[in-house]
Amino acid sequence: MGEDLWNKTYYPRAGDVCKDTKPWFLIDAKGQTLGRMAVLAATLIRGKGGAAYTPSSNTGGYVVVINAAEVTVSGAKTDQKMYYRHSGRPGGMKSETFRQLQARIPERIVEKAVKGMLPSSKIGSDLFRQLKVYPGADHPHSAQSPVDVTAKVGLSPKAAAALG
Repeated sequence: MGEDLWNKTYYPRAGDVCKDTKPWFLIDAKGQTLGRMAVLAATLIRGKGGAAYTPSSNTGGYVVVINAAEVTVSGAKTDQKMYYRHSGRPGGMKSETFRQLQARIPERIVEKAVKGMLPSSKIGSDLFRQLKVYPGADHPHSAQSPVDVTAKVGLSPKAAAALG
């Protein structure tokens, strides 16, 4: 039959989705707005900035978020934003404010924000495993030499691509 002249769509090969070749990124959440920082993290995890991006493939990189305990929200959200969880038992609904959850488990706030921006499917579950969140400045991923992309938080995709 020969080459298909009409269909030249690129689809990622096995090397594009291999765990060993994925890039590592570092985001310092100290003083950053939660939503803007989570958008950048979700974009990097999905690999949307790369030329090999395909929604049905895991072509993104790993993201390490440090200083999650010092992430901020605007306005009165520290006391008004609620986080809910359920134990699975009757009457097991629990709720707490942003301030309470930040004092108890600060990394959960960033995890929930980023997870909400990923697809709710099997690939979304796989992508979520590429997010590593730590409450302080120390992290065990220095051997992977992650690239610091904190300066890209809050920028448009075109402006972030211009920074490199």
